[in-house]
Amino acid sequence: MARDERATLLEVHQALPEEQFQTLKFLLEGRVPAGLLLPASRPELCRILLQRFPGNALSVTAEILRQLGRLDLIQRFQLPLEEQIPAETPCEANGDAPKVRGNSTSGCHPGGIPAPPVNPRRLTEKDLMQIAQRLGKEWQEVGILHLGLEQSRLEQIQEENPSNPVLWKFEMLREWRRRERHEATASQLRSCLEPARLDPEILDFLQSLQGN
Repeated sequence: MARDERATLLEVHQALPEEQFQTLKFLLEGRVPAGLLLPASRPELCRILLQRFPGNALSVTAEILRQLGRLDLIQRFQLPLEEQIPAETPCEANGDAPKVRGNSTSGCHPGGIPAPPVNPRRLTEKDLMQIAQRLGKEWQEVGILHLGLEQSRLEQIQEENPSNPVLWKFEMLREWRRRERHEATASQLRSCLEPARLDPEILDFLQSLQGN
C-alpha cells in the first residue's frame, strides 16, 4: 500500500509544471518546516510527505491541489479529498458573526471606493491564487497604490520566493487578506482594484465570486 501511495504521489508531483510544484511546496509550509521543503526535489518531497503524514499524504496533497485549482489531477489520480471546515473562515469557527462594513474605506488606498456589504465570505487561498495568476507586471503598483502595502514588504516577498512571480502576487494578496481579516471579501477587493489599470478579466472574476 505504501508503495502504491509513494508511486501515486510521485506521479502527481511529476504532472505539475515547475512553477506549480514550487507553489505546492510554498502552501505546505504551514505543515512542514520550510527548511525541508525549499530544497526538496519531487522524489524527496514524496518521502517527506509519507514520513510526516503516514496514511494521509495523498489527502494532504489533494487539499493543496484544490487550493491550486488542479481538480483535474485530483480526479485523474482519484485522490482522497476530505471535506473539512475551511481554515479560511475563522470567524465561523470561533462563533463570531461576520463584520458588516459601513462607510469605512479601510482596506483600500485612501482614494479607493468603499465596498458595499454584498458578500460576507472571506476570500480563500484558492481565490487568491486564481487572482494572482491573472495579475501582470503591474502587481507592485497594485499593492502600493490600491492595497496600501509597503514597498519594503513587497521586496521582502520577492526575496523569500525567488524566480516565482505568481507567488509574489499570491503572497501580496495574502498580506492584504491578513490585514483585512473578516472583511477580505471579493466585493472589498474588487472595490480596491477598480481604479487600477488591470485586465478586465480580474474584475469579472471577482464579480463572479460575489455571488458565491
